[in-house]
Amino acid sequence: MRGVIYARYSSDNQREESIEGQIRGNTAYAEKNGITIVGHYIDRALSAKTDDRPEFQRMIADSSKKMFDIIIVWKLDRFSRNRYDSARHKAMLRKHGVKVVSATEAIADGPSGILMESVLEGMAEYYSTELVEKITRGMTENALKCKYNGTATQQGADTLRS
Repeated sequence: MRGVIYARYSSDNQREESIEGQIRGNTAYAEKNGITIVGHYIDRALSAKTDDRPEFQRMIADSSKKMFDIIIVWKLDRFSRNRYDSARHKAMLRKHGVKVVSATEAIADGPSGILMESVLEGMAEYYSTELVEKITRGMTENALKCKYNGTATQQGADTLRS
């Protein structure tokens, strides 16, 4: 079976070690499961709240070329933090004979796996949305106290990308 690794981090505050760790873990998963890695798709400092990520889009397009059978992600939230985008892209990938698997989240095939995957995807979207609320609330409190909120990137805009 031929596979690719999709890795990403969402913030300019994160470092290349995040990608390296994902690749190392995903490669170990591939070796353990007899998957030959034929490529990597890596997005740096881009949110998974939308599918507007160049390498992600290239990977989805490449899936139609029958270059690989499986996409390995560290966790499902690396693929998407939007349940609707995730469902849409996974449906397209299935049409191309490609499956998305998580190297760290044990998701069984069958009905229980469907439920587990939907819970994990819902939790990822919840986390992202809740984080925006917390940051906005903190920034509002700072502003009400006439405290400096920093520049756009310092204000947590990078964190909002998660």
